[in-house]
Amino acid sequence: MATAGTATDSGASGPRARPTQRERSDATVEDLLTAARALFANAGYAATSLDAVCERAGVTKGALYHHFTGKKQLFRAVYTREQERLSARISAAYAAGPADAWEAVFEGARAYLEASLDPEVQRITLFDAPGALGWEAMRDLGVNCRELTRKGVTRAIREGAVSERPADPLTSMLYGGLSESAMAIVRTADPQAALREALTDLRRLFDALAAGS
Repeated sequence: MATAGTATDSGASGPRARPTQRERSDATVEDLLTAARALFANAGYAATSLDAVCERAGVTKGALYHHFTGKKQLFRAVYTREQERLSARISAAYAAGPADAWEAVFEGARAYLEASLDPEVQRITLFDAPGALGWEAMRDLGVNCRELTRKGVTRAIREGAVSERPADPLTSMLYGGLSESAMAIVRTADPQAALREALTDLRRLFDALAAGS
């Protein structure tokens, strides 16, 4: 005859531990960022209210203000996440690229421009961020993407795929040019055609800078 202890040993589990205050706080932030991202991506920054974010996230406005000072800081957090996702996409394309270090940088650049075709990415990072955050904040928050470019350029120079030169000027030229190209692509009547044209010119630029060209 089974005893109470035997029943517990055979698979019955005790009560689940209650989430800690930190876990509850992290969950609230996650809910707010998920809700805000969806609204910013579809309605835009100006048309999104904090009331709408709280309703979608299922939290009170007091909970929102406990974590964020207002809509600008909330958007900043969403924008930062978009930059992290973009950095991950660039890194994956670079890692999966050719063994040639300069060609790997090209594949990372291609991934960056292709990402600009996503309407939700466009809305948050290209259309609304300049007005909501300003260029200086965007540059600071985009440091990961610039750093990826610098690392790729530095490796290409070190391995001789690009002729010897200081890495920073070339990094600035590429990163700035790619940022402007992404802006231009999404503002044309035919973004797909604009992307193809941009990649064609980018290919010519990379070929011209390749060592031995």
